[in-house]
Amino acid sequence: MDTRMGQLRLKEVISIGDGSRFGYVGDLEVELDSGQVSALIIPGRLRLFGLLGREEDVVIPWQSVRRFGEDTILVDGVSVPASRRRKPRVS
Repeated sequence: MDTRMGQLRLKEVISIGDGSRFGYVGDLEVELDSGQVSALIIPGRLRLFGLLGREEDVVIPWQSVRRFGEDTILVDGVSVPASRRRKPRVS
């Protein structure tokens, strides 16, 4: 896969199991010795417009990533924290 970090930031992470949306990729965790990506990091949502800080970041292990699409990343085996659950969009 030949993708830049800037392109990953535009992709929404979605759970295959129940269709829950985690949010958008904010950062990557990289193994410095090998240069391989070990996890995707989705930043926590703002609480009260950021005045009360942020919720916890969600770290998704690279082994849970199943497929990259045009605008989504599908993951499996990771549950969405209750505070971040959003219903899937229905078109």
